[in-house]
Amino acid sequence: MSEHSSGVGQRGPSHRWTEFGVGVFCILFGVITIIGSMKAGAGWGAEGPKSGFFPFYIGIIIVLASCVNCIQLLMEPDDGQLFADWGQLRQVLSVFVPTTIYCLSIPYLGIYVASVLLIALFMKWLGKYPWTTTAAVALGTPLAVYLFFEKWFLIPLPKGPLEELLGL
Repeated sequence: MSEHSSGVGQRGPSHRWTEFGVGVFCILFGVITIIGSMKAGAGWGAEGPKSGFFPFYIGIIIVLASCVNCIQLLMEPDDGQLFADWGQLRQVLSVFVPTTIYCLSIPYLGIYVASVLLIALFMKWLGKYPWTTTAAVALGTPLAVYLFFEKWFLIPLPKGPLEELLGL
């Protein structure tokens, strides 16, 4: 058995408890879906199904399937397998955290400024590109997206204070 598959000499979360955590997260997601669909109306009206009808049953399926997965996982013996070592998780988080910050910043900065910052961060920090290449791509990509969506297809994207100041 290899060192990685046995978990010896490696540190990180176990496969079993990571899978259980994902199952619990899915149960919570399903419950939130059920509650939201009940607020929207999950029944059947005179004109047919109400807007929450389909999401309600999808939420029930998510909860039931996730409960089955969690129960099966707890009934199996723990084989001690490692899900990932901390170095691997750090690599995933080095992409996940900035992308999450990017998504959360769009309503405040606008999609174009947030995109310039994200592209520049990834190119310089993770890609180690020179500043000239980083600046060209970080500025050029949002400019191309602006021209494509806003000018050619007339689809407005979220604007921030800088775009409003420039009248874009």
